[in-house]
Formats: sequence, C-alpha cells, structure tokens
Amino acid sequence: MTISLLIADDHPIVRDGLRGMFTPEEGFHVVGEAANGAEAVAAAERLRPDVVLMDLRMPSSDGVWAIKELARLGNPARILVLTTYDTDSDVLPAIEAGATGYLLKDAPREELYRGVRAAARGETVLSPAVASRLIGQMRQPETEPLSQREIEVLRLVARGATNKQAAAKLFISEATVKTHLLHVYSKLGVNDRAAAVAVAFQRGLLQAD
Repeated sequence: MTISLLIADDHPIVRDGLRGMFTPEEGFHVVGEAANGAEAVAAAERLRPDVVLMDLRMPSSDGVWAIKELARLGNPARILVLTTYDTDSDVLPAIEAGATGYLLKDAPREELYRGVRAAARGETVLSPAVASRLIGQMRQPETEPLSQREIEVLRLVARGATNKQAAAKLFISEATVKTHLLHVYSKLGVNDRAAAVAVAFQRGLLQAD
C-alpha cells in the first residue's frame, strides 16, 4: 500500500526537505504541498491524501484552524502534526481539534516514516517529548484508578481500534465501550481519545508494543 502525503509548512526549505525524504522511500507518494492552513484545507479536499504532515504555526491560517476545518468538512485524511519545539503551546489545542499524531521536526528519519505509517493506520502517534509537554499543560490529577476493562479498551484505542472494533474484540456492546471511554476521560481529566492515550502512556498505564 502506498501512502499519499500532503506537506503543509510555511517554510519552503522544510517542505523541500520532507519531500526529498519521502519521495525516494518505498511506500510513500507526496501528492502536494501547502504554505498555510487555508492552502492545506483546499489541497486536502482536492487531493484527498491519506496523511497530512501539518505544521502548527503558519501565517494567515494556522495548523490548528486547518485541523478543525478538515474535521468540519469530514475529510478522512489523518493529520500528523510536526512541531519545532516540545514547548509549542499549540499542541494541546491541536489534540482537541482532532490531530492523529504529534512529532518533532528533528525526529530521526525512521521515526518519521514509522509515524506516518502508524498515522495512516489510524494509530495515535506521540513523540515522548510532546507527550510530556501535553501532560505538563493539562496537569489533571488522577482521582481514581482505571479498571482492568477500561485499560483494555484504552489499549485497543491506542492501537487504532474504533469503538465497534473494540466491542467485537472484547465481546461487549459498542455502547459499553463508549461508557468505558467516558469513565476513562473523567478519571484522566481529558476530553478525547488522543489525550487519553497520551496521559495513559505518560502515567505508565499503557506500554508501547
């Protein structure tokens, strides 16, 4: 399977570097570029890429705005945010907007390849430094421990499972999965799946496969 990529970054040298990195690598096809959020949305709607490599801080319209707009439009592209600094204050809003993953631009080449492949599969991708920053920003105390079944549900979510897939795997109803996730969100002090996975890894509730 070839993964189609859209690169959104306001720096031409970064776009050139990413294109040069992915073009010769088997399994990737760069279908377009964008210099700001509005261009990214327009290109994603026109080209329908599998994954968008999204910078956060861009002029005119930023990455968070683009993520929200693509979600509003129902665009199926997975959004993998590439940030310059682990202190980037836009990362938490990007989680809430619906990004699939978050890596640093100075990540090793192989980590970027793995991240894009995982994002294309719908898995949550988090750089350890970014995850730490997210936890530092949220600073939500754990009021009570997760149950074993809640951890099982969260582990499947971290692997990219939908509620329906998790329900089938655990032999429970989809409504029960949703209830478990709501309990997880409440206990971890988060509002969505990606944030729950980030907090769970940070607290050692989940381990990387």
